[in-house]
Amino acid sequence: MAQKNGIEQNLPYGKHFASELLVIDHGEGVWLWDSAGNKYLDFGAGIAVNALGYGRDDFAKAVSEQTKKLVHISNVFATEPAIKLGRLLVESGPFQVVHFGNSGTEANETALKFARAWALRTKGEGHHKFLSFTSAFHGRSYGALSVTPNPKYQEPFKPMVPGAETARFNDVADLEAKLDSTFAAVIVEVIQGEGGLATMTQKFADALNTLCKKNDVLLIADEVQTGLGRTGAMYASETVGLKPDIITLAKPLGGGLPLSATLIPKKVNEAIHMGEHGTTFGGGPVCASLGLIVWKEITKPGFMESVQKKSAYLESLLLELKKEFAFLGDIRGKGLLLGIEYNKNPDNPEEATAEVIRRARETGLLVLRSGKNVLRIAPALTITEEELKTGTDILKNIFASI
Repeated sequence: MAQKNGIEQNLPYGKHFASELLVIDHGEGVWLWDSAGNKYLDFGAGIAVNALGYGRDDFAKAVSEQTKKLVHISNVFATEPAIKLGRLLVESGPFQVVHFGNSGTEANETALKFARAWALRTKGEGHHKFLSFTSAFHGRSYGALSVTPNPKYQEPFKPMVPGAETARFNDVADLEAKLDSTFAAVIVEVIQGEGGLATMTQKFADALNTLCKKNDVLLIADEVQTGLGRTGAMYASETVGLKPDIITLAKPLGGGLPLSATLIPKKVNEAIHMGEHGTTFGGGPVCASLGLIVWKEITKPGFMESVQKKSAYLESLLLELKKEFAFLGDIRGKGLLLGIEYNKNPDNPEEATAEVIRRARETGLLVLRSGKNVLRIAPALTITEEELKTGTDILKNIFASI
């Protein structure tokens, strides 16, 4: 391997990936080690996937035991882990059934397909449109990409799926002007994971609830990144009073293995016919076994409160940084999905933010970006306050040296 300081420079990957990447070897808690032995504090958690951290014995035991019994059997049959997990998910809200998949994109694709089938069979032809919002990200398959109105992702692959329209996020007037009964569904993130962590206002949530009900339009909450405790609540929708018909989940659900879920209410389920959608690998017994552990941990008494407490502490640390450095802007997000604007070079914000991320990596901190210039902090929910302080101190030293 052509590596330098843990960086692989001769990757067998396509040009749609970076030309060099850090090669991670193993992890423990919220710490990672690369192939050269360098240690990093992880503020990214595999893009908010590894909510319970690394090196867990309970994960290893569950995978070992389940793989000895059964790894795969397809959805022609059922398995006990998937049944148990499905029942827990359905009971978390006004849902009747769950469709398991492998990724957030698949969860959103399922929601969009089911919304169109529901609209066709309850409202008739001509009610097939989707409404999404500026700076949204819902995935890279054609349906999910069509409601991700970002030219960077869409342009090379046009034309998109017809019927996808866009309104301005958090703009009630624009929503009122565009949403009518010809839509099948609205799909929205409470916190825009790739959109600079812009957060839904209570006013906008109220408008979505009211207008979707008035126009008989399904409301889909994309909770792929925000669900399952990330914001200090089971679902971010709860924090703003959003009342979705369908919720999509993925990232933390499988404990690092590929697993997604689309939570579906009775009225939608009754409009779907057997064989109209499916999955070969979704809800496999190994992934579902880890999903059960994740669910058990995040529903323990006091777990959500601990996330809220650590969030408040992290926000206080970011406020201290903001006071010290004039080029830091708004603090965004909720729970342990927080970010801060980096405005050092407004003429080239992406390059400037990338430089901070590079310096952080070289100093032993892995941090993400959201949008053009927001440093995104999304660590394992099990991180300690001391570890949060260690990470923000690294950022402080970088800001002081730039």
